[in-house]
Amino acid sequence: MNVALWIIAGVLAAVCLVGSSKTFVPQEKLAAMGSSAQWVLEFSPGTLKAIGAVELLAAVGLIGPALLDIAPVLVPLAATGLVLLFACAVTMRLRRGEKATIAGDLIYLALAAFVAWGRFGPESFTG
Repeated sequence: MNVALWIIAGVLAAVCLVGSSKTFVPQEKLAAMGSSAQWVLEFSPGTLKAIGAVELLAAVGLIGPALLDIAPVLVPLAATGLVLLFACAVTMRLRRGEKATIAGDLIYLALAAFVAWGRFGPESFTG
């Protein structure tokens, strides 16, 4: 199970690293990426930068602490933060009526919950 948790944490870190582009890419360019990216128009540029920064911190927090063996308890905390982030994303998509694009957010939410559960519980770095 440890290997599965590492793989899933790596996938989530990659997804968050790509998502952190919100920090650097202008809002108009993000909105031009397609119909599933129109949600960015509902947020201020500052809010988008904050969301991107949270995703960047999550990407680092899922891998870095365990890899460097410095405060590995941050891994399940980062995964828990991602659960909250993706729960907000699901809520936003439901509010906008984007049921076709909600599946990805639900999958990422489930994967983040699995990492949080696994690293707080049976495959804890502190145990």
